[in-house]
Amino acid sequence: MTAFALDDPYDRRSGLPRPGSLLRSAAGSVPPSGLVLLGIFSVQLGAGFAKELFAALPPSAVVFLRIMAGALIMGVVARPKLRGMSWRAWAVGLGFGVTLGVMNLTFYEALSRLPMGIAVAIEFLGPLGVAVAASRRRLDLLWVGLAGLGVALLAPWGQSQSVSWVGIGFALVAGACWAAYILLSAAAGKHFPGTTGLSFAMIVSAVLVAPVGVATGGAELLQPELVLIGLGVGLLSSVIPYSLELNALRRMPKHVFGILMSLEPAVAAMVGLVVLGEVLHLQQWAAIASIVAASLGATRSR
Repeated sequence: MTAFALDDPYDRRSGLPRPGSLLRSAAGSVPPSGLVLLGIFSVQLGAGFAKELFAALPPSAVVFLRIMAGALIMGVVARPKLRGMSWRAWAVGLGFGVTLGVMNLTFYEALSRLPMGIAVAIEFLGPLGVAVAASRRRLDLLWVGLAGLGVALLAPWGQSQSVSWVGIGFALVAGACWAAYILLSAAAGKHFPGTTGLSFAMIVSAVLVAPVGVATGGAELLQPELVLIGLGVGLLSSVIPYSLELNALRRMPKHVFGILMSLEPAVAAMVGLVVLGEVLHLQQWAAIASIVAASLGATRSR
């Protein structure tokens, strides 16, 4: 009888479909590649809305709203069990959370100084570095060269460039944190069941970012409309894309997933153009294309 109740997609009292079954059915009807693309658009749309908030709040305060919203939601959905955790699990979880917090802080600082497509393209060097480091093929030197060309094209060598060196520095730090995030995420999967590792990391990250976010945001953080937008940014940037990607990974090979994720800098540039009106020069589009091609090549060659 219990098994029947769990498998039954309808509520036995009301006769209506269960919300969970509706969500699973909706996700199941979308091809996995479509779920990945929806997740990418969700992340970048969240970043676009976050950048809009910079007019009212500093980047660190926006990061606080985003991570706090994500931590509250993930804490309810996948509450981590602290009792009985080994010291290795604590070390991995704390490192995971600190990395997540620093990654978001530095990326949003870069986002406040750079066009969105450029910030994401530079940050994407982190996962590209992880992919290349895991391989010993000579062909990978080509992808490293392409990525280096992309960075060189983005650097403000000429007077006509409007790209900030400080912004590039923040984006590079965010990329390094993204690389560490990938490695720590794999380690967390060995010490935490299900998605509780990410939930624990988001809670640690929220605690880490809270003093900076509250200090810089001040009383503005109490405005209901800003809190609601921050909640929306948290949903778009963390909860929704993670759920879509998790569902897609169950139904597609990981290398195909990596190839699709390589499109993220290009999607970021398009969202920046449409949502924020950020028009890039031809040289900057060429730089983003070089980094996307490097990521696609490194993922496909593996």
